[in-house]
Parts: sequence; structure tokens; C-alpha cells
Amino acid sequence: MPHAWTNYLVLAQQAGATPPGVEDMSASAALGPWANVAYLLAAILFISGIKGMTHPRTAVRGNLTGAAGMLLAVLVTVYHLGIVPIGVAVVGMGLGAGIGYLMATQVQMTQMPQLVALFNGFGGIASVLVAGAEVRSLPDDARVACLAAAFAGLIGAVTFTGSMVAAGKLQELNWFRKPWSFAGQQVANAGLLAGCLLLVVVMGFGHGWPYFPLVLLAGVLGVLLVVSIGGADMPVVIALLNSFSGLAAAAAGFVISNNVLIIAGSLVGASGLILSNIMCRAMNRSLAHVLFGKLEAAADAPSADDVYGGRVKATSAEEVAMLLDGVQRVVIVPGYGLAVAQAQHAVRDLADLLEARGVTVEYAIHPVAGRMPGHMNVLLAEANVPYDQLKEMDEINPTMSQADMAIVIGANDVVNPVARTDPNCPIAGMPIINVDQARTVVVIKRSLSPGFAGIPNPLFAANNCLMLFGDGKQAVMELVAALKEAA
Repeated sequence: MPHAWTNYLVLAQQAGATPPGVEDMSASAALGPWANVAYLLAAILFISGIKGMTHPRTAVRGNLTGAAGMLLAVLVTVYHLGIVPIGVAVVGMGLGAGIGYLMATQVQMTQMPQLVALFNGFGGIASVLVAGAEVRSLPDDARVACLAAAFAGLIGAVTFTGSMVAAGKLQELNWFRKPWSFAGQQVANAGLLAGCLLLVVVMGFGHGWPYFPLVLLAGVLGVLLVVSIGGADMPVVIALLNSFSGLAAAAAGFVISNNVLIIAGSLVGASGLILSNIMCRAMNRSLAHVLFGKLEAAADAPSADDVYGGRVKATSAEEVAMLLDGVQRVVIVPGYGLAVAQAQHAVRDLADLLEARGVTVEYAIHPVAGRMPGHMNVLLAEANVPYDQLKEMDEINPTMSQADMAIVIGANDVVNPVARTDPNCPIAGMPIINVDQARTVVVIKRSLSPGFAGIPNPLFAANNCLMLFGDGKQAVMELVAALKEAA
């Protein structure tokens, strides 16, 4: 809340007047001792919500718990500060809730990563606006508040523009479809970051004027940081931007002295950083390499002709149906191609049909499969796949050799065995799902095109692998029809 407005409220109360737009200031002021109690309850709800979302069984309840905490925090803040009439605030929250409901129900599940990126961006720009409004009324000696505002503006602006670029990449808009860079881009990024930090230092001496130039430079930096990153790194980028949005909110909380905003922002920032680290470990890459490096195949790396040359065996839905006759355990490995084809419901139909025959069906989930953390889990949950059938990579790999068949749908790099065998390849050392150890592997894919790493996958030419070429959804539906016909 701007200090000028705070001073006005105090003077108005002393004079017995009611400021415009505040109907009952005495009631708002009387809430003061209880506001922090309500904020503490909201923080408990936030923590409980995050705890609930760590397991599929309690995820929905955790989400609702966190939402309840945020609703409580917003209501208390609006009423306690008394900046706008409570009726206007309720109408605004109602409009926001309506828009959120429409977005949540109308956006396709395959577009969920884009939606998450947009929400991260909205959080960033909100922090920029809050801190900017406060900076205009800060006295020259408010060094701590100015420094907090500087960090809110820096991180928030990077989050906003970076998230918009990420959303454009995930939506595959023409300008963002491929990673874009120019000569000297890393030098430009370093220069922009240095300029931003210099302005932060100036603001640390209590000067507010550098705020808007800082936001401008940070916005450009956000664009250049994300525009050169490829689609397969989006899970890390989304997690990192989510963390940034929380850190920006926490900094804005320090600017306006709002405890619940500090707590909520810190929770989001910490959880996002932890998730980013998990994603990087799953790719065997550092965060710096994701942001500034590129995956490039070695000059002497084998070509697709060398790897595949006459060894790829195409199959049909009917042949796969015959191979499924009498199997006991099938592992399905979903990838981004499953999301693009919207094949999750068809996959569930296939699993139901196999289970009706007494087959054990499991789903092997790689941490970075898809375009956001947990993308495959969300897709399969939409198709009501039982959560106990979802197996993390570390859990499924030790038993993969016991699978009668592994069905890979739209995945590439996360099942590429060269990560284990070629120390010079771009994905060397990256943990993968060991589908090549299954007795039979069926890969459903449109073509032999490489994944993000740009290297061929020798799995496709393995003796125990069959390629079922086609759209993921259509291929699975044909397989279901062939199984029914063979029954």
C-alpha cells in the first residue's frame, strides 16, 4: 500500500473524515490485530496444499486447500487495507474467478503448459506493478524498500517476458517455433544483466528513479534468455519461471510489508527451484547449460542412414495385436507425441482391454517427458488412469526386463539408449527409461525424425523393436480395434 495513501488514511481518521472509496474505515482498522492471524492461517493452508499436491491421491484436495488459503488472504488484505470498497473488490474477484474457470475448463489438456506459462507471466507482471506503484511514494531514505522493489521489478519483468516467449514456443507460434539466437547473444545477455544489477545497486541507496529503466532492461533480458531455448527444455524453463514468479512476489511482499505475500512467494520460489533442480538432474545437465548451452551432435556422430540403414522393422496394428496375445505385463511409455495426438483416452481404452484379459499394465513416466513438469501425469489423469499404475523412471527401470512388451508413444530422447553407451553424444549420461530391455518394444511414431537432441535413436533399429508409424491416437485406436477383432 503506498505510504502517501497510508498517511492520508491516518490523517482522515484523526479528523473524523471518511476517505473517498472507504465506507467503514473503523471496521477495517479494527481488523488489524486479526489480520496477521488470518495470514498465518492462510500460510498454513498454503503449506498443507503443497503437501497434498505431492501425491495423486490428495492432489485435488491439496489444490483446493491452497486456493482456499489464497481466497482468505485476498479477502483479508482487501478489507484490512480498505483501498477500495469491499463491493468493488468482490466484483473484481468474481470476474477474475470467472475468467479463471473458463480458462481451466476450455483450454485443452495439450495446451496446459502454455496456460501455466501465462500464469507465471501474470504473477511476474503483478509484482512489477505492485512494486512500481509503491516506488513512486517511497521517501529517499527508504533503502530496504527500494532494494526490495528493485528485485521485484528485475525478477518480475524477466518472468513476464520470458513466460510470454515460453507460451509462444509451446503454442508453436511461427516466430517462436524454433530456437532463435544471434551472434554475440550471450555477451548481450551479460551486458543486460550487468546493467540491471547496476540499477539495482543504485536503488539500494534509496533512489526510486531507476525502477522503470530497470524493468525495461529486465524485460528485454527475459526475452533473450528464453527465445534461444528449445522445446525439450521447456519443463526446466517452466519450473524456473514459476520459481521466479514466487521470488518476485516475495520481494513485492517486502515492499508493501505484507506477510502472507512474503510467505506465499517464498513457498513458490523454493518449490520451483527444487523442481528445476530435479528436472536438470533428470536430463544430466546443469541449469546454466539449459539457459545458455545448446545440444549439438558431434561432427563425427553417426548419421540416420548409418543407424537405421535397412534395419528398421515396420509393423501393423494387427501384428501388434497378435503379439499381445498371451502377454502378462505391458509397460506404456508416454511422450510429447501422445499429448500432441491427444491419445490419452485411446491409451486408457487399450489398457482397459488388456486388463480385461488379465494383463498387468503400467505407465513409465520420465521426469522431463512432455513440455512441463508432470505433463504426462496430468494427461493420464484426465483419462482417469489409476494413479498406482503410474511408475516413476527409477521405480520401473529395475523391472523393465520383465516386461513382455513396452509400447512407446511419441517419446524419443527419453528412451534413447545412446545416453548410456556414447559418452560424446549430446544426451550422454541422461537417465532414460530402459525400454530396450523389454522382450518386445513397439514404438508408435509418425516418422524416424530425431528428438530435440537431433540424433538418431538406435532403439528403432534394435532386433526387439517394431515401428508402428502413424498418428498416436489413430494408431492406438487401430490397435484397440484389432484386439477386439482378434478376441
